[in-house]
Amino acid sequence: MEKETKVSFPMIARYNYAIRYIVENGLEIKYVMQPRMTRRTIELGSRYSPDSVCTPFKSTLGSMIEALEAGANTILMTNGLCRLGYYGELQEQILRDLGYQFEFVNLSEYTTGKKRDYLKAVKRLNPKYKVARLTAAGIEGIKMAEYIDELEGIYYKSCGFEAEKGSCKKIFDDFLNAMQAASSKSEIESAYRKAKSAFSQVKLNKPKTPLRVGIIGEYFTVMDSFSNLELEQKLADMGVEVHRWMNITNRNLHYSGEKNMNVRIKDLCTYEMGPTSTANIWCARDYAERGFDGIIHVKSAGCTPEMDIMPVLQNIGADYKIPILYLTYDSQTSDTGLMTRIEAFYDMIQMRKKVIR
Repeated sequence: MEKETKVSFPMIARYNYAIRYIVENGLEIKYVMQPRMTRRTIELGSRYSPDSVCTPFKSTLGSMIEALEAGANTILMTNGLCRLGYYGELQEQILRDLGYQFEFVNLSEYTTGKKRDYLKAVKRLNPKYKVARLTAAGIEGIKMAEYIDELEGIYYKSCGFEAEKGSCKKIFDDFLNAMQAASSKSEIESAYRKAKSAFSQVKLNKPKTPLRVGIIGEYFTVMDSFSNLELEQKLADMGVEVHRWMNITNRNLHYSGEKNMNVRIKDLCTYEMGPTSTANIWCARDYAERGFDGIIHVKSAGCTPEMDIMPVLQNIGADYKIPILYLTYDSQTSDTGLMTRIEAFYDMIQMRKKVIR
């Protein structure tokens, strides 16, 4: 009897809902949704990872273990432009050394520059897949990711000012629950319209010129609320309007490209510096030019591309007289220590705003 394929993908931010949709609707195979990441996830990953690897390696490894525990028998792993592209091979070997039996589809093996080679990975998941069905589900899943990014952006710009505490969170949580269960385009669209309308009706007590903070940083940690210890929520709870450009929509779906961004920052960045570096330098300057009150740079420990741009960010901070807080996360980062630094940063930009107003 042929074994049923049960696919999972390491947990990253809120995008596993879209991945589930594409896998189940486009490939017609079961997707196993592992639990959201917790301390157990990072502890599992850290226990079996080399000490020198960056934190997202440990997070995704722990997430893979929890996916296998939840019943997955096939792990799908992404490719990447930094060391992420090498994660899959090492993580697969670690999992096999631990005794797990599974199929491993590493997209890095199919990254040849030819889109048709990705179809070889698809055939490994379901040799009988239908092109039209996969294409339609892919388009709908991508649209779901865009909706998630759009509504998440609205949420963090609004939730710190809601007149009725918790009203924004309920709208966003209801939308995410709908995405987790969605099985058709109409369900995705309906839930999006409902949430967008609900957000527009939330009463906000927002000052005319609220404190605005721009978040930049390393792709995984800056997007994943567990990995950054709910940084955006903590800021919003202080009454800050939080902006974050870095997400799937902006970086992967509608990206203007390194060369185009480099034109605007050529005085700061002569060469490409990494997968998100050019975008973060551009974004930091954009926030500064738009009069933001502060910038927070987020990275995981050992992320060399983001370490490289820190001197450039310091120049932006000096040129535009904008405070920049640098946060580095590892598996031992404490919530208490993070709050102390955020509160100090908040006090500084609040006092600064009163002085320059």
